[in-house]
Amino acid sequence: MKHAYIFPGQGSQFSGMGKNLYDNNPLAKELFIQANDILGFDIASIMFTGTDEDLKQTNVTQPAVFLHSVVAYKTIEGAQPDMVAGHSLGEFSALVANNTLSFEEALKLVSIRAKAMQKACEQTPSTMAAVLALADEKVEEICAAVSAETNEVVVAANYNCPGQLVISGSLKGIEVACERMKAAGAKRALVLPVGGAFHSPLMLPAKQELAAAIEAATFNTPSCPVYQNVVAKAVTDAAAIKQNLIDQLTGAVRWTQSVQSMVADGATQFTEAGPGKVLQGLVQKINKEMVVNGVS
Repeated sequence: MKHAYIFPGQGSQFSGMGKNLYDNNPLAKELFIQANDILGFDIASIMFTGTDEDLKQTNVTQPAVFLHSVVAYKTIEGAQPDMVAGHSLGEFSALVANNTLSFEEALKLVSIRAKAMQKACEQTPSTMAAVLALADEKVEEICAAVSAETNEVVVAANYNCPGQLVISGSLKGIEVACERMKAAGAKRALVLPVGGAFHSPLMLPAKQELAAAIEAATFNTPSCPVYQNVVAKAVTDAAAIKQNLIDQLTGAVRWTQSVQSMVADGATQFTEAGPGKVLQGLVQKINKEMVVNGVS
């Protein structure tokens, strides 16, 4: 019986996030103030009183979700994870929880990642789409066919849970792929309100920028395994963790496979730390026997 701690990614933000923690916990308040100093702007105020539009900006969203997640985790009394994982951006929060990265180092990397991804989005108009109720293999097959026929980028990006796969690519590639998905029997193929093609080859410029920062950062030996998105299995080697974190920007988020690996390795309870309850829902869809709860 092992306890897994999991951390959400971009998309779980909301206006007012983290204010309750700030108001009621001295450690939380200290971390928010520290984050303002590290980032060079008042992220706490944006989180507490900003509009949904303010929070949608990638350079704000990513540090905000990371900050909320880490603060929520650090306020859990006696937290001792046997394993950790994070969905996309959440992997940085997970690496703070298992002591691979310090809070300061991770927040700096998240800020660099967010700005680099924002820049990549502006360079190439692109998007993502959620495909529901179609087998993963069929989605992959259609993506490959559309890419080959149109010379457009379109790939499977987020394996969220059985029957929910997000694809990523150019505007044209996603448009054609969505039509094919529906024709193949998908319940829905819905373009998402995101700024770009995350976890696709279109993020290569961001990957190169982030790689330099990750290589220069200090990664410690983790206190427990992290189940990383691109490999969906336990990793404890600091050099491997670095490389997987770099590869994540252009690689797929294998969340379904990661949760399955954690269950196979003995996880029976999952605690989501951070805004929202998205991951708790996904874990239950992947394996309904798991005990799930959250701290936000």
